[in-house]
Amino acid sequence: MAYDKFNILTSSAVPLPIENVDTDQIIPARFLKATERKGFGDNLFRDWRYNNDGSEKKDFVLNNPIYSGRILVGGKNFGSGSSREHAAWAVYDYGFRCVVSSFFADIFRNNCLNIGVLPVQVSADFLDDVFRAIEKDPNTQFEVNLPNQTITIKSTGAQESFDINAYKKANLLNGFDDIDYLLNITDQITEFASDRPL
Repeated sequence: MAYDKFNILTSSAVPLPIENVDTDQIIPARFLKATERKGFGDNLFRDWRYNNDGSEKKDFVLNNPIYSGRILVGGKNFGSGSSREHAAWAVYDYGFRCVVSSFFADIFRNNCLNIGVLPVQVSADFLDDVFRAIEKDPNTQFEVNLPNQTITIKSTGAQESFDINAYKKANLLNGFDDIDYLLNITDQITEFASDRPL
């Protein structure tokens, strides 16, 4: 399934300064029955966002109207726990295109990269700077530049580089998942196969 191309994202950010956020907190297990990547955003952080009667918990950041944007900023060790792809689907379906943290669980990171969410891993000091910038001004803008692999706090100019696998970077720039990538090189695959004995 193709997704939006990721190039340069300029956006405000939603702060979630909690460490060790696991995939069951991102999307509780009872919402994993669906097989399509649709509707999961409604249940992103479900148990943190809503009371048992379905009313919003006013003190949770996603219910606070002063915060918005396409960037989610999490604490250290974001996406730990089980390997469910649905956690990344929920982040994407809610509208986030980038998650910033000082450390990601490997499986969650890869699941994000497979569906068009860019996980940006920064140093602990830079993450603190990001949280402080949002606290000072919830509308502060960040620039996530995938071609240059940098994230910038626009209000201060502070910038840090991040690493990304070259193949995953190319796919994000083109809006490809793994199947789209293979379909895009069908001619090369056919040519390669034609030179091989049956």
